Amino acid sequence: MLRHSIQTGRFDFEAGGSIDDLTVVFHTSPREYKPSDKVVWICHALTANSDPEDWWPQLTGPGKLFDTDRYFVVCVNMIGSPYGTTGPASWNPDTGQPYFLSFPQMTIRDMVRGMILVRQHLGIEAVDFLIGSSIGGFHAVEWAAMEPDVIKNAVFMATSARIPAYLTAYNESQRMALEADSTFREQKNRKGGELGLRCARSIALISYRSFAGYRNTQSEADEDCLFAGRACSYQQYQGKKLSDRFDAYSYWYLSRSLDSHNLGRGRGGVEAALKTIKAKTTVVAIDSDCIFPPSELRIMADNIQGAKWHMITSDYGHDGFLLENEQLTKILTPILP
Repeated sequence: MLRHSIQTGRFDFEAGGSIDDLTVVFHTSPREYKPSDKVVWICHALTANSDPEDWWPQLTGPGKLFDTDRYFVVCVNMIGSPYGTTGPASWNPDTGQPYFLSFPQMTIRDMVRGMILVRQHLGIEAVDFLIGSSIGGFHAVEWAAMEPDVIKNAVFMATSARIPAYLTAYNESQRMALEADSTFREQKNRKGGELGLRCARSIALISYRSFAGYRNTQSEADEDCLFAGRACSYQQYQGKKLSDRFDAYSYWYLSRSLDSHNLGRGRGGVEAALKTIKAKTTVVAIDSDCIFPPSELRIMADNIQGAKWHMITSDYGHDGFLLENEQLTKILTPILP
């Protein structure tokens, strides 16, 4: 996929504050958009980038489920991410330093407005197929309510219409880990809060997986070992892996944006807002997902007119949306345009 960027000019945030010239990075199929193209729009997860061939390679690319030759595939890097779109680690032209903790608070609706600016820039009048999981699912369901006549088909997977309190508790625990690192508040450079970020990632990873997933992959091979250590090494490795490619300030802001998600805010409540969605909708739950259990997704399926319901069986919890590709392909193939 090809990388692009646009400058949107002044961008006002829902919670207050503004950026004089917002940059939004996005990837598309490697050609110019034509009105005859069928548009597949992918909303990425929390720490991913806008190139789904990078983080969803089994499903995205020429000849694959999200065929970049057959469809005009689009993915936008969300506001606040460190992968090119303006965020806390970006340079503030007024100070000549990164924004860090002076960046405006972001909401899910701000992020969707950034995606709509890209849609308008490309000249796309209708999105034929929209899919999002996790925070990407927050984006997708919000967009389907924000522009109901634009989104034709939508898939909401491993997500919810309003952030569950259980996930907010996880988010706050991760922010506490960031803030416990004294270098985070110092705001001296982009590596501030690095050790806190590693800890936050470790906390998050537990929520993304399941008891069975850790049992299957991180159990001790030596039944007589004195101290279990394999899972310890795994958590340390995953924490460093994220800190090598991400920054603590972007992570703090993105985590906070999750807590803003409430489809029903200003729309008469969640159920009323879901009923305004016109897209042909498919809701996909994962049976072992502890942060978005099937009961959360049933709320969407039961209140969006004509919505179809599917359940993925997985030992790998929330991350099943990235791992259970065979089941997902079977669900999505019949509904792709």
